[in-house]
Amino acid sequence: MRADAERSRRRILEAACEVFLERGPDAPLDAVVRRAGVGPGTLYRRFPDREALVRALVADLLTRLAEAADRAREAEADPYRALRRFVHAAADLRMGAAIVVLLERLVVDEELVAARTGAVAAVEELLRAAQEAGQLRTDVGMGDLVLLCVRVSRPLPGGLAVLDAGGALVHRHLDLALAGLRPGAAVEESAEESGGEAGGPLTFDQVIAAAGRPGEPGPAE
Repeated sequence: MRADAERSRRRILEAACEVFLERGPDAPLDAVVRRAGVGPGTLYRRFPDREALVRALVADLLTRLAEAADRAREAEADPYRALRRFVHAAADLRMGAAIVVLLERLVVDEELVAARTGAVAAVEELLRAAQEAGQLRTDVGMGDLVLLCVRVSRPLPGGLAVLDAGGALVHRHLDLALAGLRPGAAVEESAEESGGEAGGPLTFDQVIAAAGRPGEPGPAE
């Protein structure tokens, strides 16, 4: 792909991520065109319909998720710092929240499942390394990490968005949340205090299965 074509494709995907996060997966594609600063023909030549755009966006986000995990592992010898670097990189890409939003419109095929498998393997390697080093609670699964990131990185509603105009608040809250994943008091203790049920580690397969995606494998036995 030529450099200018790749730049246009990247602008469209980044704009689509922002628009779908703000307005949901049924947002008008004209809003994506305006946000990307391209003509309608440029979008439709690359993505003939909404389904194609959503699929390409999820595949791109999963690929970038795996790349962020690999870069974090290469950049940080300390397992916890590698995991922290990855989580903050994922938040900057807004991928966790975007993927959950887009699951509503996603048609899954083998290529997309393969991309997901690669991303899950890369992130789970970071989790295992931190847990084996005694730096991360053993009751934390990848599903827990993904949903925690989704909860923290979703755009603030209404006027509250001004509090995080520069994105620094997301990263502060991520660090506060990550601190709670360090070895310490058991989840069961905090659950008993709140009167709730803690349950066990949540896997990414469980997250996908809960979303009810067609053709997706269920939680691992």
